[in-house]
Amino acid sequence: MDETVAEFFKRTILKIPMTEMMTILKAWDFLSEKQLQNVNFQQRKESLVQDLVLLCEKRASVHDAALLDIVCEDIDLFDMEQFKSSFKKILQRALKNVMVSFRDAEENAVWIRIAWGTQYRKPNQYKPVYVVYYSQTPYAFTSSCPLRSNIPLLGQALTVASNHHKIVKMDLRSRYLDSLKAIVFKQYNQTFETYNSTTPLQEKSLELDIHMDSRIIHENRIEKERVQRVTQETFGDYSQPRLEFAQYKLETKFKSDFNGDILAERKEPLRCLIKFSSPHLLEALKSLAPAGIADAPLSPLLTCIPNKGMNYFKIKDK
Repeated sequence: MDETVAEFFKRTILKIPMTEMMTILKAWDFLSEKQLQNVNFQQRKESLVQDLVLLCEKRASVHDAALLDIVCEDIDLFDMEQFKSSFKKILQRALKNVMVSFRDAEENAVWIRIAWGTQYRKPNQYKPVYVVYYSQTPYAFTSSCPLRSNIPLLGQALTVASNHHKIVKMDLRSRYLDSLKAIVFKQYNQTFETYNSTTPLQEKSLELDIHMDSRIIHENRIEKERVQRVTQETFGDYSQPRLEFAQYKLETKFKSDFNGDILAERKEPLRCLIKFSSPHLLEALKSLAPAGIADAPLSPLLTCIPNKGMNYFKIKDK
């Protein structure tokens, strides 16, 4: 790739909003899924652009750059005002008493405030629903809805107004919008790549007694290095998205080798609910193994939360 094509790529990528970067690169279909997973979308945009240019320079041509520009133009065709008008009309046609307000935000996002009413009651201004929608994506972030019967209507309005086939429903909840965005739009690097596993940790970081047997010191150092390496490979070397809990529902049939066991004859499955709570759950999980509280690696059911975009899980018998 010559300097002219590289500069064209750079300028084209720079005009892509960070929230739409992954969507556009996937629509471009030049980089593989594995290559995109290895890109750190959490870094500053200038650094991200440089990484993408370097990734494309070996086999990309000016025609590939032109195709990327066309994909970007398709994104620009999205009319936010048309979205607002369509969304509002759909709700008002279905409900006599509903009040919809909009506020444009950064990164091609719009905040929506919906005050629901009923056929005989005016909109309740004290219990609104807040929605954040990012243009050209099938994702919307919503607060809890006091009238659950209106949730299907809200989803229909978002789907039709956004021109998407469906709005994705995810089992993911948090009070922190930035963390939800980071998980949904993959704006973080789940795999840590720059850690050199052959470089030993500094002795002083181990805080070992200098009078301890040298063989014990060596074994402790090796184990601490392993735990550190596994933790960084699992969680990366960056701040984790902020979630307050993860919930697991288990349903399983009781199994027994003894005939006539009361529980074995039970038709209904056994149910169990486990909930992990913390002001910053993922950072807490990340610290468990280094603190000696848990073995490394942690269970995939705990470490897969950002990658799967879920903190509600249902576990059933296969």
